[in-house]
Amino acid sequence: MSTRTAHLDIRGMSCANCSQAINDALESTDGVHEASINFATDEGTVEYDPEQVSLATIYETIDDAGYHAERASRSIGITDMSCANCAEANETALESVPGVIDVEVNYATDEAQVEYNPVDASLEDLYAAIENAGYMPVREEDGGDGEGQSDQERRDAARQAETRKQLRLTIFGAVLSAPFLFFLANRFLLGGAYVPETIFGIEFGWVEFLLATPVYVVLGREFLANSYTALAKNRTANMDVLIALGSSTAYIYSLVVLLDLLAGNLYFDTAAMILVFITLGNYLEARSKGQAGDALRKLLEMEAETATLVDDEGNEAEVPLEDVAVGDRMKVRPGEQVPTDGVVVDGQSAVDESMVTGESVPVEKESGDEVIGSTINKNGVLVVEATKVGEDTALQGIVQTVKEAQARQPEIQNLADRISAYFVPAVILNATFWGLIWFLFPEALAGFVGALPLWGLVGGGPAALSTFEFAIVVFASAVLIACPCALGLATPAATMVGSTLGAQNGVLFKGGDVLERAKDVDTVVFDKTGTLTTGEMTLTDVVALGGKTAVTDGGETATDGGTLTARPSLEDHEVLRLAASAERNSEHPLAQAIVEGAEERGLEPTTPDEFENVPGHGVRATVEGREVLVGNRRLLESEGVDPSPAADEMERLEHEGKTAMLVAVDGAVAGVVADADTVKDSSADAVAALQERDLDVMLITGDNERTARAVAEQVGIDPDNVRAGVLPEDKADAVEDIQSGGRKAMMVGDGVNDAPALAVAYVGTAIGSGTDVAIEAADVTLMRDDPLDVVKAIRISQATLDKIKQNLVWALGYNTAMIPLASLGLLQPVLAAGAMALSSVSVLSNSLLFRRYTPDHDYRLFGWLRR
Repeated sequence: MSTRTAHLDIRGMSCANCSQAINDALESTDGVHEASINFATDEGTVEYDPEQVSLATIYETIDDAGYHAERASRSIGITDMSCANCAEANETALESVPGVIDVEVNYATDEAQVEYNPVDASLEDLYAAIENAGYMPVREEDGGDGEGQSDQERRDAARQAETRKQLRLTIFGAVLSAPFLFFLANRFLLGGAYVPETIFGIEFGWVEFLLATPVYVVLGREFLANSYTALAKNRTANMDVLIALGSSTAYIYSLVVLLDLLAGNLYFDTAAMILVFITLGNYLEARSKGQAGDALRKLLEMEAETATLVDDEGNEAEVPLEDVAVGDRMKVRPGEQVPTDGVVVDGQSAVDESMVTGESVPVEKESGDEVIGSTINKNGVLVVEATKVGEDTALQGIVQTVKEAQARQPEIQNLADRISAYFVPAVILNATFWGLIWFLFPEALAGFVGALPLWGLVGGGPAALSTFEFAIVVFASAVLIACPCALGLATPAATMVGSTLGAQNGVLFKGGDVLERAKDVDTVVFDKTGTLTTGEMTLTDVVALGGKTAVTDGGETATDGGTLTARPSLEDHEVLRLAASAERNSEHPLAQAIVEGAEERGLEPTTPDEFENVPGHGVRATVEGREVLVGNRRLLESEGVDPSPAADEMERLEHEGKTAMLVAVDGAVAGVVADADTVKDSSADAVAALQERDLDVMLITGDNERTARAVAEQVGIDPDNVRAGVLPEDKADAVEDIQSGGRKAMMVGDGVNDAPALAVAYVGTAIGSGTDVAIEAADVTLMRDDPLDVVKAIRISQATLDKIKQNLVWALGYNTAMIPLASLGLLQPVLAAGAMALSSVSVLSNSLLFRRYTPDHDYRLFGWLRR
């Protein structure tokens, strides 16, 4: 039994009871032998059996207890990966490092996303694990050529270097292999009549040897070395093993024949051209990977390089962007980029935010408005105070979110990974089996296969070749034709493009798994305020109740003719002034609208002597010695105040779609105030587009039934799909209730009060303000406040999964068709190698075509694959 010890830095503990709670939670976890948590030092040690419990589970246990163990996350570029099996080998190597919590390695992006405990693991440990697995990490350099470069720049440089290397190798091999094209044509098409037995006095076979050997050594060395690493170190077989087997079989067999140790034909041309075709495929693949990441690179390249700082005296100084600090004020002239995220403190202009939010129409900005770094100021001069710099900016947040999304693959990738894990060994067994069958029973197979039209591509089969030689040809062809590259690229290549496409349209998916799930939702649940409506409440009505209000000694009320303690009703302005004074300390949008409305009408709200916020109901306050309640019916009823005198006015205002609030003074209803929230222009279009996709659309809100139904009617939601009066803490229960019948719900909210509901939904979608790109509870963040982007998110998800299915059909269909052809001796090894290289390039090219898709309409190409 193996044992590991994790050393943890824990945050959130306030007393010894906290440390004991964590201790008890950990020791009750299967696989944890002992836990020791120290409140005084905010540290802990945990001894555990890694075969029974993972470090990730230990972290989850601490999180569930209400505390936080420090962790770090890092994206590491990896070179020399040639297939999905290489990614699996790197994952295994990194997971074995003590302190690593979670690992995702993406073959399409050549990156590993690693979450680890910084106390027990370091970047150097992670680099060493990758190197020990036989691959090269892209390291952070302290100096030299890498000095001053970002992680992304170092990875881009490594990828460009790899692309140039593959191009050099391809050109080198192609130059030496060019004569083989003529030799092959002479052998198969011209009957061997045009190539003499000697060239410059050298026997023809040795000429082939002299041409092929440098190609085999230079181009084949990498495949041979990687094969050794895969088999000896990682105990797995990858694509390099297949290529090394196929090319080495042809080369070594030819060398044996050349030395007169065996009778047969020479296949030096095949050995060389196999490696040239594969290397050409690697070059095109590396180039395609670079193109797939162009969108994110271009986004980063749009960052401003300098900023113009201004001081209190108006002096200006141009400084590098990295020298800008939070609180600095920057002048942004027309046509210039906003250097970093900030808030406008002076000036007015329109700002083009299309590169971040996808919104083509410039957005008007004035004092107090937030602006996003790298967006373009169109006309007036702005003075912006920096609020976020460096990696905290919206642009950097978008890029990081997309990169993490690319690292977290969809569930459909698990199918491809399971197939790839067994694919290479199965291919080798298949090739060995058919090689033996052709060697043992050549005549029986030749009688069947000889009638097929492709028979001539291998020189006529056993009739023209020796039995052993033909068995070698079949073995090499069957090995080379069945590369798992295309299968391994099918999902990550499409996911990479899909997640980037989402970012370009202002839709950020937290992971590839989310990108896959979004298309499966059957119900979309909208929050009302700030989602379907603008969320900007304004005061619309103030109604003072007419007649006289009487108050009984027991707190009961009677209107117009009460027999006890009668007093005159309040005027409209006095009702509003008392309500605004009571709401003055509240931060709720409804309260702020009342206060602002009173000030606009020339009233001066006073500060309440006492104030209490009653969540979901309203406020209770003492104003100038009078007890004032402002809120809904339940608030008044809980205080013994009868709301019925205001029933007619409440009903009228709520029927108009307004949020009506009762105002009670000294135990009696004094009036009603109402706020209105404007429905967004695109809300009705979004609801209609979702309903066209046969999705149920629902509305959930804490507002009253009448207001909720009025908004639902305006946007086209069925009244039966409205849930009103739901308190913030109950929204999660409401979403779970909706999903209890087997529904898959997408909850759409503002990401603040709706966070619990977003977390429990099948897909949680937060509508952002354009700068908050990392709402933790949400699976999808929409950069704009536009409900139509919900439709875009679903369309991008659908389109990405359609593209993945196309890629998988191509990759699996290719292997399904080609492996039998090679096994039956119907393909030359060199043709098999060329077809194999073409399959990977085709999958990548198909994914790159996806970049042209726009989510303004549904994806239709190969739509039958959705079923």
